[in-house]
Amino acid sequence: MANITAQMVKELREKTKAGMMDCKKALQECGGDMEKAVQWLRQKGLAVAAKRAGRSTTEGVVQSYIHAGNKLGVLVEVNCETDFVAKTDQFIQFAKDIAMHIAATNPVCIRREEVPEELLNKEKELYEKQAKEQGKPEHIIEKIVSGRIEKFYKEVCLLEQPYVKDPDKSVQDLLNELIASIGENITIRRFARFQVGVEE
Repeated sequence: MANITAQMVKELREKTKAGMMDCKKALQECGGDMEKAVQWLRQKGLAVAAKRAGRSTTEGVVQSYIHAGNKLGVLVEVNCETDFVAKTDQFIQFAKDIAMHIAATNPVCIRREEVPEELLNKEKELYEKQAKEQGKPEHIIEKIVSGRIEKFYKEVCLLEQPYVKDPDKSVQDLLNELIASIGENITIRRFARFQVGVEE
């Protein structure tokens, strides 16, 4: 059994923002291995998020972010289950961070199911054409296209994008951690990004 020190727990808390007891348990479960403990907590967050997924989210906030120079702005609606949670600093900070992330990355939509079919078909055609031009055999082209579409989702779907403040995590990971920490279902409902002189 690895000796779990208070310093190790503190370090894991800073990395993951998880509760103290959860961090201690994660380190014990993973024999003191910091990276494995981070993954363990991430999985736990996923499990909690999955349990809460069906619960309705009718409370929340609309948060804004205006980039320096006032030429770029974002409005985002983030929902939760109770008015109490909607007023917490942690929840409001999350909404602010998401608005800032959207300003930086310009996603097309929140989740892959929302990618316009027209856009998806255009991308597929482009990847197929490129692969054919490179002389790739037909059975390989399908794999190439499918791999590139996965990459495309990570670029245009908010929840799949690497989070700008911590690219090792996706926005979905960040959301799962918040759900696990707060104990309510939380959803990013919609957003609008405005840029002076640019038609979105």
